Amino acid sequence: MIGTGFGAGFTPKAPGTAGALLGTSMWFCGALLIQSKELFLACLCITIVVFTILGTWATARLIPFWGNDPSRVVVDEMVGVWVALLAAPIRSMFYGFIAFLLFRFFDIYKPLGIRKLDNNVGAFWVMADDILAGLYSLIIVMIIRFYLI
Repeated sequence: MIGTGFGAGFTPKAPGTAGALLGTSMWFCGALLIQSKELFLACLCITIVVFTILGTWATARLIPFWGNDPSRVVVDEMVGVWVALLAAPIRSMFYGFIAFLLFRFFDIYKPLGIRKLDNNVGAFWVMADDILAGLYSLIIVMIIRFYLI
């Protein structure tokens, strides 16, 4: 359940997008439930750390059955998009959408060293390339916010 993003990874087409969309939806729902910006950011940071640990564990358990970096494992996309969403204002659908799109761009095309991480074998590396894609997305969202606000 953890590795497949509560089943989102079994989506027949674009499971990575389904995982990132699930992560974005969870971010937005969490933002609606938690009114304090500070508490929400703290919860999001804790969620990123916990799901990175659990995702690495779950992926390591699934690799022997599905191969390295199986498409059904989407917890890495969830964590990566959450990293990008750290730069989005709480409850902002606009910035949430921008973070989602940027993350998917970096996750699909893998520029700027992301492909190098993706080429490594093992559960940690499955998570690492998406975390780096999330970091690049976070930086761009922050730049966009700086110039639009």
